[in-house]
Amino acid sequence: MTATQTTQRTDVLVIGAGQAGLAAGYHLRQLGIDARIVEADARVGDVWRRRYDALKLYSPAGYASLPGMPFPLPKREFPTGREMADYLETYAGSFGLTVDTGVRIERLEAPAGDGPFVATAGDRRYEAGQVIVATGAFQRPRVPAFAPELDPGIRQLHSSAYRNPSQLADGPVLVVGLSHSGADLAHEIAATHQVIVSGRSHGQIPAPLESRRGRLGFSIVQAFFWHVATLDTPIGRKMAPKVKEGGGPLLRWRKPELRAAGVELTDARTIGVVDGKPVLADGRALDVANVVWCTGFWSDYSWIRPPIKLDEAGWPVQYRGVSSVPGLYFMGVLFQYSFTSMLIHGVGRDAEYVVDRIADRLAAGARVAGAVAATA
Repeated sequence: MTATQTTQRTDVLVIGAGQAGLAAGYHLRQLGIDARIVEADARVGDVWRRRYDALKLYSPAGYASLPGMPFPLPKREFPTGREMADYLETYAGSFGLTVDTGVRIERLEAPAGDGPFVATAGDRRYEAGQVIVATGAFQRPRVPAFAPELDPGIRQLHSSAYRNPSQLADGPVLVVGLSHSGADLAHEIAATHQVIVSGRSHGQIPAPLESRRGRLGFSIVQAFFWHVATLDTPIGRKMAPKVKEGGGPLLRWRKPELRAAGVELTDARTIGVVDGKPVLADGRALDVANVVWCTGFWSDYSWIRPPIKLDEAGWPVQYRGVSSVPGLYFMGVLFQYSFTSMLIHGVGRDAEYVVDRIADRLAAGARVAGAVAATA
C-alpha cells in the first residue's frame, strides 16, 4: 500500500456494474450484506451506450428484466441498447446500490491466509472478505494477427468500435464473422454499401424474430435454454463448450433477410492477406474498401493474482459462478450455468445462487467466530 492510497473495506466487492454485477448487488442488498460495486466506466450502462446505434436486444422486454424491477416497456417490444443502458442506471439507483464509477481494478490479490482480498485501482484500495468478478464477456476485441497486413487504404473496424455506416469509406465492405453482431451490421450496411459476409453461421431460428411465429418460437426456445440447456444435463454439458467458443444462432436477421437485403454470404473464412487484400479460404482475394471484424472478444483475467484456472476457451473454471478459490466468484460467464446465463433475465438466477453461497460462507465464519469467543 502506498502513502497516497485510500482503503475501503466491505464484506463483498463486486467488480463490474453490468447486468450481472447489478443483479448480484440486488440479492446482496436483499440479504442485508455489506457490498460495494466498482465500475470502470463513468456511468452505469455505458457498455451498452458504446454499442452500435441501431442495436436492439434479441430478448423482448418481458425477458429483459433484472430481479425486482420489470423493464419499462410493453413485454413484446424489443429494447434498444440505449434503453437498456438507462434501465441499468435506474436499477442501480432504485435499489440504492453502492456503485463507485470510473474505477478500473488493475489488480486483485487473493488472500494467502486468513486476510482479505485486496483490489487496487490507482490510488484506491479495496479490502473484502469475498469478491464477485462480473466484468462480462466484452473485454478485449479479438482481431486476427494478419489484420495489420491489410492495405492501409482499407478502413478497418472491430464491431466494438462500429457505430453506424457513416464511419465507412465508399466502396465494398467485408464483414468477417456471421453471428449476432455480424448479421446486424451486415444488414444495416447493405443499405448503403456492397457487403460480403465471410464465415459459417451457427444455425438460425426458423422464423423472423419479430414475427408472430418468431415470438412464439422464442418463448419455446427460452424455456429449453432455461430448464434443459444447463450444466446439470447431458445436452447442456455438450452445448457449453461450443457456446463458449463463440457464436450463437442467427436471430433478428437470418440468411433469408440478409440475402434479401443484397448481402453476399460465403462460408469461406477470411484466412490471410495477399497484396494487401483479404483472402478467403476458397482462394478469393477481395477488393474491398472496408473490413468490419465481427470476430468476438478475448476474456482477460490476467489481473487476478495468483492466476486463476481457465478452461480451453479462456473462461474461469467454475460451477454456477463458484470458483476453486474460497470466496472468489464469477458472474457474466458464458454458459455459467445455462444458455440463459448470457441473457439479461438469466443473470438473476445465477446471481441468486452465488449470493446464497456468499451468505453461507458469512454464516459459517460467524459461527466459527462465536465458538472461538465462547471458549476464550
